[in-house]
Amino acid sequence: MSDDDVTADAADGGTAPAPAPAPAPAPASLADLERLAAERRDRAAWGQDALISCDRLVRIFTADGVEVQALQGLDLLVAKGELMALVGASGSGKSTLLNILAGLDVPTAGAASVGGYDLLAMDARSRLRYRREVVGFIWQQTSRNLLPYLTAAQNVMLPMQLSGGSGPRGRRRRAARAADLLGLLGVAHCQDRRPAQMSGGEQQRTAIAVALANDPEVVLADEPTGELDSTTAEQVFASFRTANEQLGTTVVVVTHDQSVADAVHRTVAIRDGRTASEVVRRTEIDEHGRESVVAREYATVDRAGRLQLPQDYTEALAIRRRVLLELQPDHITVRPDDHPTAQQ
Repeated sequence: MSDDDVTADAADGGTAPAPAPAPAPAPASLADLERLAAERRDRAAWGQDALISCDRLVRIFTADGVEVQALQGLDLLVAKGELMALVGASGSGKSTLLNILAGLDVPTAGAASVGGYDLLAMDARSRLRYRREVVGFIWQQTSRNLLPYLTAAQNVMLPMQLSGGSGPRGRRRRAARAADLLGLLGVAHCQDRRPAQMSGGEQQRTAIAVALANDPEVVLADEPTGELDSTTAEQVFASFRTANEQLGTTVVVVTHDQSVADAVHRTVAIRDGRTASEVVRRTEIDEHGRESVVAREYATVDRAGRLQLPQDYTEALAIRRRVLLELQPDHITVRPDDHPTAQQ
């Protein structure tokens, strides 16, 4: 049959022959499969290079039969050597997160690691070693950080003694380390004083020295300036900056003090048990050689793709339940849904 005959048959209502099926794709060769497997294996895992990694972290408390979700799938990465702050309203989950990172609490689900320690899988011995050697912790209440019957130097030496190193050489090493830390933090004059003989600021700076005694990878502080006046708070925060810059210690501070939050490299805001936004600060030098700090605020997108819109934004545009998203070549447009049911 000629092409003309096929055309005529189709015009008369006949059935034209079906087009030839497309050839099936050739099966992947063994070499192709090995290459794909190698690419996936070599791809860096999420948080692989971070000192602190929290992946979809969940913490649920139960009281009187009622469940409270303090953390609701929180994601957080902290690089080695960072000086950062966690901020948020009371009940947002920031102190719960800090207690988990300190080894004082255990998450309900998700994944969390600090310095290679899996915080969900540690046994009692590993957890004790972790709290002695990997993290240092500072409470808001100055009285909780120091033993009242020991001098400042003795308080600093105690964590080192608990970690080993007995004998005359060990004692000399501990004494020298304590003197160095107290001097570095500006409280060398308190070396032979007990806490009752020190001011609140001196107690907190001594507490930082205690937290640094075993050269931890990270120091965690829960509202360390909450009970101090502004001048003393600045002195205490200067000690954190000194530890960060001169010792290379990673520092994470939970705070309500805006002056502290504004003085760190990165501020992470937590809302409703998830990270909501970050402020990143960097130093820039203009064409005239003048140095200035530039801060930029970002909304965070978690591993599930969730984005929290700032409350003042949603209130300004009367956003209640949903928004319209439009994908542009280089950005995403977020618009309020003007459909009548959107505001119900």
